[in-house]
Amino acid sequence: MTQSARYPLDHIAAAEADFIAATPDYAATALIDDLRRTDYARLDAGGHVYLDYTGGSLYAQSQLDAHHKLLAENVFGNPHSFNPTSQHMTELVEAARAYVLKYFNADPDEYACIFTQNATGALKLVGEAYPFESGARYLPLYDNHNSVNGIREYAHHAGAEVTYVPVLPPDLRIDAERLALELAHRDPSRHNLFAFPAQSNFSGVQHDLGWIDKAHAHGWDVLLDAAAFVPTNRLDLRATRPDFIALSFYKMFGYPTGIGALLARREKLAVLRRPWYAGGTLVYSTVQGEHYYLAPGETGFEDGTLNYLGIPAVEIGLKHVESIGIPTIHARVECLTAWLLKEMTALKHSNGAPVVKIYGPTSAEARGGTIQFNFFGPRGTMMDGYTIEKMANQLHTSVRTGCHCNPGAREMALGISEEELAPLFKDKDRMTYQDFLVVVDGKKTGAMRVSLGIASNFADAYRFMHFAESFVDHTAREVSEFKVDLEIVYHP
Repeated sequence: MTQSARYPLDHIAAAEADFIAATPDYAATALIDDLRRTDYARLDAGGHVYLDYTGGSLYAQSQLDAHHKLLAENVFGNPHSFNPTSQHMTELVEAARAYVLKYFNADPDEYACIFTQNATGALKLVGEAYPFESGARYLPLYDNHNSVNGIREYAHHAGAEVTYVPVLPPDLRIDAERLALELAHRDPSRHNLFAFPAQSNFSGVQHDLGWIDKAHAHGWDVLLDAAAFVPTNRLDLRATRPDFIALSFYKMFGYPTGIGALLARREKLAVLRRPWYAGGTLVYSTVQGEHYYLAPGETGFEDGTLNYLGIPAVEIGLKHVESIGIPTIHARVECLTAWLLKEMTALKHSNGAPVVKIYGPTSAEARGGTIQFNFFGPRGTMMDGYTIEKMANQLHTSVRTGCHCNPGAREMALGISEEELAPLFKDKDRMTYQDFLVVVDGKKTGAMRVSLGIASNFADAYRFMHFAESFVDHTAREVSEFKVDLEIVYHP
């Protein structure tokens, strides 16, 4: 195996010392290094380089211990009753609900916390119940997760107008002039919904939360996808007041999965019209006459039995994040992101051609720890990201490849036009899956993504650059044929 020229693995300690000396803000986050050796010791014990925090954060050992102790020492029952085990469980569920609002500095008289399966479940609650109608508008960005894009189907079905606002290459930030024009255009007699992410899960761009007040000034309701933002940033719901906020707790602290939340202003929650009802959401229902009364507030939106044994782990996870401090997590991620962006953009082939192309901002300003990119050969040919991901797997390095459920940002980043995509849907109703694969070939190109989070350290970033340097002076064809020399060093 060949030795890496700029990033030899036996130089990690020296490189980290230089980095810390040049980056005092990072030195102030040393608490995370202590936790890496204790709460997250399994990472280094298994030789893992985890760079997929936007896909899912990592849980701490202390979170598991606290939750297991709670379950082992108590008897809990389904909260939909008044017996002792049910009431005890209800108290813990309501305590967790209150803690979520406290964590986001939300006034409980203004905001409700509705537990869902995940951020997607929260978005679906809004989409299916929002009072779209003819003359109303739904205004999403190109840069939105598919779960936000999916709301357009409810809008279309109700006869509302759907308009996408572009994001502009190369930084993939909002087309501010276009958005201002669209916000000024609405029917005040209709309900109109503007939806955008606080942070892009594709490019890491942090969109200006000031658009919330601007949209409100024009009479719009605002849906904020906060799933990629809140793991490393503070969202203060007294400083900024979106009407609906969707999030997933596993994105923040890894465990539990299967629990998210819709935080909703109570006055806007009252506007929603649920298309059905379920067990747990009712005050009363009758078969004769087919009448029912939906329960008020949060209860009317929490279908069936909640994941009641998991919900106390949400409060445990939030307290874990607070024990570290969002400012500390944010500073660490920002410092490592800035270093990675600098090193990735500086990586060149012998002929001077760039090895990496970043999709999105190339500085750490107004962006999170998500970096979207592709590798290119000396002649500018894109390397296959899926093959490179397989190579990373050999090094116990977790990265992610694809469009990351954000087709609009991908289309803007890669310059894929509407005309190129049109054949995919020309005979949609008659096209078989195999026919689709033939037509889509060449248009399914995605990108690679690395992302940093709560337990990231300098060694993770450095080892990724060691891997990235393996592709210097290699062609796309050599990569597709696995003709790249990797230095595989496993540290159990």
